Amino acid sequence: MLKFYYNPRSPMARRVWRTLLEKEIPFEPILMSLDGDQLQPEFLAINPFHHVPVIVDDGFRLLESLAILDYLETKYPTPALLPKETQALATVRMVQMVSTNELLPKVIALLFESEDSPQYFQAKQHVDEVLKFFTATLGNNSYFGGEHLSLADIVAGTDVSLLPKLGVNFNSYPKLNDWFERLMQRDVWRKTELSAEEFEQFKRVLIKLRKRKLNRENHP
Repeated sequence: MLKFYYNPRSPMARRVWRTLLEKEIPFEPILMSLDGDQLQPEFLAINPFHHVPVIVDDGFRLLESLAILDYLETKYPTPALLPKETQALATVRMVQMVSTNELLPKVIALLFESEDSPQYFQAKQHVDEVLKFFTATLGNNSYFGGEHLSLADIVAGTDVSLLPKLGVNFNSYPKLNDWFERLMQRDVWRKTELSAEEFEQFKRVLIKLRKRKLNRENHP
C-alpha cells in the first residue's frame, strides 16, 4: 500500500492529501509532527531535505508535491484531474506554478511580517495581483480546467484557503469567491480544511522552523 508521509497543516502536504482522497486511492498515513521527527535518521533516509510530503509506493520514493500529483494522476487516472484539451491542460499547469511560485511565498510573508511593515504591504499587493490573475484565468468556468475539478484547483485552492485566515477576503473577486465556495462544499475539502486552532499551530511551526534556519545561517 502507498505510504504517505505528511502533516495536515502543511499546504504542500494537503495538496497531496486532497488528491489521494478525491481519487479514493488507498494509502497508509504516516503523520509527521514536524517538531524534530523530520530530522530523524529514519526520515532523512527517505527525504534528505526533511520536508513533507513524501510518498513511497511499492518501494518507489517520491518527494515534491507537484511531482507527486503528476505521479498519482498517471498511475491512478480515474477520476481524471487533468484535462485533455491542449489549452486547458496548459492553463492547469500554469495555475499550479503561479500558485506555487507567486502566491504561496507571499502568503508565508504575510504570516511573518507586521501589518504596518513595507514587506507586508508589498506581499499584500502581490497577493492581490495573483487573485486578479486567477479571476481572469478562471473566466466563466467552474474550475480552472473547465467544468471539472483539476489539479490546478487543488493546488491553488489549498493555497488560497490560507488567505481568509489572514484576514484577506474575496469581496473584490466575486467569481473567485464562487469558485472557492464551490471547493469548500466538497466533502474532501470540508474534511481536510484547517481549523482556526490548526492554523495557529501551523504559524507556530513555521516561526520555529524559520528561527532554526536563521540560527544555522548565523552560526554555521
